[in-house]
Amino acid sequence: MTSLLSDLPTPSALRHALVTGGGQGIGAAITHLLVRRGMRVTVLGRRLAVGQALAVHHPEAIHAVAADVANASEVAAAFTDAVAHFGRVDVLVNNAGQAESAPFLKMDEALWRRMLDVNLTGTMLCTQAALPGMLEAGWGRIVNVASTAGQVGYAYVSAYCAAKHGVIGLTRSLALELAAKGVTVNAVCPGYTDTEIVRASIERVVAKTGRSEQEARAAFVQSNPQGRLVAPQEVADAVAWLCSEGASAITGQSLSVSGGEVM
Repeated sequence: MTSLLSDLPTPSALRHALVTGGGQGIGAAITHLLVRRGMRVTVLGRRLAVGQALAVHHPEAIHAVAADVANASEVAAAFTDAVAHFGRVDVLVNNAGQAESAPFLKMDEALWRRMLDVNLTGTMLCTQAALPGMLEAGWGRIVNVASTAGQVGYAYVSAYCAAKHGVIGLTRSLALELAAKGVTVNAVCPGYTDTEIVRASIERVVAKTGRSEQEARAAFVQSNPQGRLVAPQEVADAVAWLCSEGASAITGQSLSVSGGEVM
């Protein structure tokens, strides 16, 4: 297999990006694109083998570490490993997330805490781990993969919506705090995206309702004016732009990648 790195600059010239949940779905698309753009990427996820599968063909550009983003000690250890391998983290993409649904009165405290822990607390912990190095360098990019659920409300996913609204609030507050320090903070908000999570959700709808797969899929795309699921690569393109030098004046923004669902 021809390496993606054959025409890239030497490692000393490369920036180091860390992508949480970077081993599959949107995260994998982001990882591959950042490598093609000339970055070294650490993939952080709960399952080390998933990240290692990405790294096997490009060990000079991709490094895998394991951590639960909601566990402070695991996050600290993973960032120590990442920095030892590729140096200071210049770009942080907080992509790890989880979505669960339940009617509000049937939602228990455990579900509520899971949604906040993974989607919001994980974003906070990873940002705290990456930020000191960025401030020391006077340059950094933080991109939080939120959701249109952080911009509008959806029925039956109140905990998830609350967590993603929190991510956008954190994005805006931190962007103001860091505006004069060379570090930008933005959010990308995908609509329903063609990932393993959405495909599993479609399968659950089929199993619970007896609808056909086509009917269940149609329910997921009806909110998108383009009438389709977003492609992971489209989300990755938005993230990569926000990580670039050319986006230095963009901070505190929530960029909706949703086919016009959120304006």
